[in-house]
Amino acid sequence: MKTLIIVRHAKSSWDDMTQKDIDRPLNDRGKKDAPEMAQRLKEKGIKPDALISSPARRARKTARYFAEVFDLGKKDIDIEDALYEASIAAFEKVTEGLKNKWSTVVLFSHNPGITEFANTLTNVRIDDMPTCAVFAVSIHTDEWLNFKTAAKRFLFFDYPRNPLP
Repeated sequence: MKTLIIVRHAKSSWDDMTQKDIDRPLNDRGKKDAPEMAQRLKEKGIKPDALISSPARRARKTARYFAEVFDLGKKDIDIEDALYEASIAAFEKVTEGLKNKWSTVVLFSHNPGITEFANTLTNVRIDDMPTCAVFAVSIHTDEWLNFKTAAKRFLFFDYPRNPLP
């Protein structure tokens, strides 16, 4: 059994319109939301074996906030270029290539691809992955290579402005 958690990067800044998209940092709300969402994951008993991020600055910083909450270091975050502007096929390829020793993996990426990918995983449909949203599924396989064809079960969907139960 594997667990895949996909996270849209936290809210980013648009203060500098001359900045390249890949270089945009988190804004103040993003810096608050990322550790809060990581803490919510931790409270659900999630313990990631790997954090894999898009190379975009806002995604990497979001991953770092999650790493801190889970007592992981910056070196524990793998950067995967294919997660920037990723298509569904790119998400599938990255997931199928994960190391089998990892049971629980968190991927950090962007819209619109991350919402499209989430909607292919189970029969649960979402209109939009808000910034710093978390979508989790369990995958009935022992090998990530079987990800695409393995049965999947929706676990939860959460986001910063979601009222807590």
